[in-house]
Parts: sequence; C-alpha cells; structure tokens
Amino acid sequence: MANKNLFNTVLAKMGFVPKADAINEAGGVAYALSPKAQLAQFAATGCLNSTYYASADEQLNTVLTLCTSPDVSPEFIARVALYARDKAHMKDMPALLVASLSTLGPGLMAEVFDRVIDSPKMLRNFVQIMRSGVTGRKSLGSLPKRLIQQWLDRRSDDQVFRASVGNNPSLADVIRMVHPKPATAARAALYAYLIGRSYNAADLPELVKQFEAFKAGESKTVPDVPFQLLTSLELNTEQWTQIARNAPWQMTRMNLNTFARHGVFNDNVVGKEIANRLRSEDQISRARVFPYQLMVAFTQADKEVPGFVRDALQDAMEIATRNVPAITGQIFICPDVSSSMHSAVTGHRQGATSAVRCVDVAALVAACFLRVNRDAEVIPFTETVVTGLVLNPRDSVMTNAKKMTEIPPGGTNCSAPLAMLNSRKAKGDLVVYVSDNESWVDRSANRGTAMMTEWVTFKHRNPTAKLVCIDLQPYKTTQVVDTGRDDVLNIGGFSDHVFQLIAEFANGALGNDHWVEVIEKVSI
Repeated sequence: MANKNLFNTVLAKMGFVPKADAINEAGGVAYALSPKAQLAQFAATGCLNSTYYASADEQLNTVLTLCTSPDVSPEFIARVALYARDKAHMKDMPALLVASLSTLGPGLMAEVFDRVIDSPKMLRNFVQIMRSGVTGRKSLGSLPKRLIQQWLDRRSDDQVFRASVGNNPSLADVIRMVHPKPATAARAALYAYLIGRSYNAADLPELVKQFEAFKAGESKTVPDVPFQLLTSLELNTEQWTQIARNAPWQMTRMNLNTFARHGVFNDNVVGKEIANRLRSEDQISRARVFPYQLMVAFTQADKEVPGFVRDALQDAMEIATRNVPAITGQIFICPDVSSSMHSAVTGHRQGATSAVRCVDVAALVAACFLRVNRDAEVIPFTETVVTGLVLNPRDSVMTNAKKMTEIPPGGTNCSAPLAMLNSRKAKGDLVVYVSDNESWVDRSANRGTAMMTEWVTFKHRNPTAKLVCIDLQPYKTTQVVDTGRDDVLNIGGFSDHVFQLIAEFANGALGNDHWVEVIEKVSI
C-alpha cells in the first residue's frame, strides 16, 4: 500500500513542499540558508556572544568559514559589512568582516574602511580583531596601519581626545601600534599626553587644558568631554546638569536614572531640554537607535524621572518605528515567546549581557505592527498557540509589548499559528513571524518542515498572501524556504530597517533573491 504521507494528493494540488535538508540547533528539521544568506544572517544578528544554542566561538568560526566559501565573494563580504553597519546598526560583525578583507580583499578593505569603521568604538573593535590573529594575520600590517593613521588624521584634536575612552585596546594602545605622524604641535602634545610620554602642556588642545583644569579643581566649568572621563570625580548638581546638557542622545537615554539621582531634573528647563533631545527625529536617526533600546529605557526609568521625559521616550519610539508598513488587507503577527526566546537578544557575555531578551524584541515588533495596522491579529506561540491574550491597538507600543513578554515560556512549534489559521480556514494577506526559527516540537509527517507544509496549505487558500520570517538569532537554518519563491521573505536583524524591507516585500518591490538581493545592491 502506498505511503499516504508521501503521496498526499491534497498537498500535491496545493503546491510542492520541498524536502527539508538540514537539522537546526534545537534538533528539528529545517532548511539550510544559502551561504550568502547565512553570512547576512550572522552579520545582522550576531554579536559574537553566546546564544541559547551556539557559543561565541561557534559563531566566529562559522562567519570565518563563510567568508572563504566559494559561493561568497570578497565583494559580497564588503557589501554585507556596509549593510550590517549602516542598516542593521551592528558593531562587532562589521568590524570582523572588514578585518577578514585584509587577507581576502585588501583593496576592498580600503574602499569600505571609513564607512564601516566610523566611530572610536568601531576602530577599537577592528584593532582588537586584527590583533587577535583570527583573520589570518598576527600583526596589523602596513595597509591597516595606514588606514588607521588616516582615520586619526581626518579627525580634529577634540574628536581624538573624546575618542580616548574605552579599553582593550585603548586609543593609546592604537596610537602606540600605528605611530601616527602629528601634523601640528597640538596633535603631537595630544598623542604624547594620551600615551603617557612627556609633552609641552602649553601645546595641548584647549579641550584637554579645560579637562585638566577641571580635574585639578582650578575650574568649576564642566568640560564638554565624554561622561566616562568624569565619573570618578566628585560632582555637584550644577556640574551634573552641565553634563546632562552636553550629553549626546545615546548617553542621555542610558543615564536618565543617573541624572535623576543627582538632581538634574530639579531644573524643569533642563528636563524639557532632555525630553526634546530624546524625541529629536534628527538625533534619533544619527544615534542609530534600536527600537528595543527605547523600550528598555522606558521600562527601567525610575519614578524620579519626570513623566514628560518618559513621554518623550514614547514619542521617540513612534519615530524609531515609523518604518512599520501599513498593509492593505488582513495581517497576522506571530511572536515566538518560547523558552529559547527568553535569552539575551545580543547573546551572553560575562559581565556585559544585555537585559533585553529575544522575546522583548518579538513582542515589540508585534506591538508596532498592531499600532499601525489596528485590524491585525497577534498570535503568540510556544509549543501551541497562546490564547486569552487581549491587546488594545489604541494602547501604547510599550503597554502591548509588556503584556506579551509576560506569557509563560514553553517549547517551540513554529507551525502552530499557521495550523490554527488553517483549521479555521482563515483568509489573510500577510503573515509575519518573529522568532529564532528553532522549531523542534512540530515534527512534520511530510518531507518538508511542518511550517512549510502549513504555509503551502495557507497559500492555496490565499494565493496572493506573503510570509515574512524575522529571525533574531545568528543561526544557519530557517523553517520556510524562500529560494525561487516570491511569497516568502527570510530576514534577520532587529533594527528599524527590517520594517522597511517588509514594506518593500509586501508591495512587490523585492526580487526573488529578496534580502540577499538588497545587500547585493549596496554600493561599494
């Protein structure tokens, strides 16, 4: 007798379910992403920290192996580095990819260096990676040294001094390694000051003189220097207020409780300045803020932080998530709230693990879609669909996201929402999953994954429907294959650019290669 599962005529009429060709990190059947898609996935989500299913070393080795794959050219690596920095707002992975180009494509490294290594933090990341030897070099080499020298030369004395915070390596370490040639007496004095050599104090840049005078108690005016240079000093409320007024956007977001603790918000005028800074569209854009960072700042703000400042964070959230598309038709949003999603979204690193979990980001994405598309249906899932959750589209993104994060965790069954929709013969135009794609509960009775089978069924009933799978973790597989299909988009990351790509996909503006095609179009 013929195997009914193998020769299922109903599924044959609905569409072909490709055979699963991989096992995911959780032990479930899956589809392997192409080498290019894997590199994009790791670059947009990987922070070189340990995740629920993979160690930091495993991620590093995977990325380095992908970079030498015959299917991945140095040009594509350069484009991924640019995309990961500019659109995905990542730090470690773009620096690693640029470092890999030092051996795989030195000319390309020179082409993209300034666009990827665009901040002191990125410079230190790059040097740390190069110095480690993981990319095949045991020293910086002449070209990387020259690029770093040029990086320093293009910055003012004040910018170089402000870049001197941070360690492992410090900017002083970098200067010692590359031996930049100062063009002025002020720059020569500054380099000597930073690396602990003798210098002529009269030649120091004015900002350094102000800092030293403040440290010595000779001046009461707080210099406009990074917050980290001042934390060890005894400061009064007036001085903390000056710091708050000078603070850039990200520092402001991260130190609201500190400002409150030191009496900064006692001055209502200063409080209004800070609120206006937080909701500044231009500053939000330049800060490359992740929407989840605003959610964290809002939820962790002490009661001493004024209500109008917390309101400004909600205003900032509306700006940071404005790329959420308004979709014509019925939308289903499926956030994964299973156990693995309760791990840190940027991975675990001893002493530096983010408080933000994958489930927080998934809930935030769902709440953002609901805010813009008020008829959307949110379907959280673990090993089954979560029922009984009541969300009000008129509530804030913060409020609805919090409700979803409070759902008890469980196993991962990515096919559950689609199976439920198929059981009720639901009509729909767009289904969006936010998950780590590590489905293992739903063992398919057919050749493909259970989720792929359910999607083929859903698609047969809704011929124009599209499926988006947002993956929040750096893994190599997916539950629904998109190769050669115009109805499925697999994408990784947690910046607001994900929303933009979903809008383009829903409107038919992406080609068959989808996300990889977007990266292929990045200009070098």
